[in-house]
Amino acid sequence: MATEFLTRGLDKARQLVCGLHGHDALLHFEQGRMSLQCTSCGYETPGWDLNRKATDATARGDSSRVVGMPLVGERRAA
Repeated sequence: MATEFLTRGLDKARQLVCGLHGHDALLHFEQGRMSLQCTSCGYETPGWDLNRKATDATARGDSSRVVGMPLVGERRAA
């Protein structure tokens, strides 16, 4: 049990040091799920559920994903 605790602590320390220098993240696919996983330390992001339909947000009327950008009338040169 003590060795498991020590191993887990060393893994977390390695992930912390790797995160400070920048993870080497690659796409990682599992059944119905996609995430980013570091090839150096094994850290994995929470990821995305691929089984959920993209129309769920629009069916609820959730338009918070749509962002309108204001149009620029004229450009100025410095």
